[in-house]
Amino acid sequence: MTAPAITAPYLAEVVLLGTAGLAKIARPDTTVRALHVARIPASRNAVRAGAACELAVALAALALPGAMTGAIVALSYAAFTVFVAGALRRRWPLSSCGCFGKPDSPPTITHAALNAGAVLCGVWWSASGPRSLASVFSGQPWQGVPLALVTVVVILLAYVVWTNPLPTARRLVRDGWSGQ
Repeated sequence: MTAPAITAPYLAEVVLLGTAGLAKIARPDTTVRALHVARIPASRNAVRAGAACELAVALAALALPGAMTGAIVALSYAAFTVFVAGALRRRWPLSSCGCFGKPDSPPTITHAALNAGAVLCGVWWSASGPRSLASVFSGQPWQGVPLALVTVVVILLAYVVWTNPLPTARRLVRDGWSGQ
């Protein structure tokens, strides 16, 4: 079976959804603060419950790829897009949106665009994606190794956009590695 062109970006967004869920389960405080700034009542337990749902959606999307899981992934990213767009429009004083459960970066237009792109990938996958990842990978050259590598590259690039590590790296270089 030939994989649709959207396969690597879709798999990347699913892995990142699960990774963000795991991170928020471990460190919910930044997300709680971001939600409070947005005037959305939230507790650490509520954020952890939502994060557990993110993780469950990601695991389901990997185990049972198809129209339903693709649509749920798309809806998850639609909610993130709305939150980030609202934060930008209302100029909420957020140091982080809490995506990965720690101070990462404030919401940006690039962040919103990447979330919106993930919505489109989820919708496309829902409409036309394969129903088995095993068949996708086995039908690829070299048993899907190139597809897996492209997926990893997309994951890393998206993570860099969402977490914007450059200011932290610049501060470390400027202040010295000891953090003084």
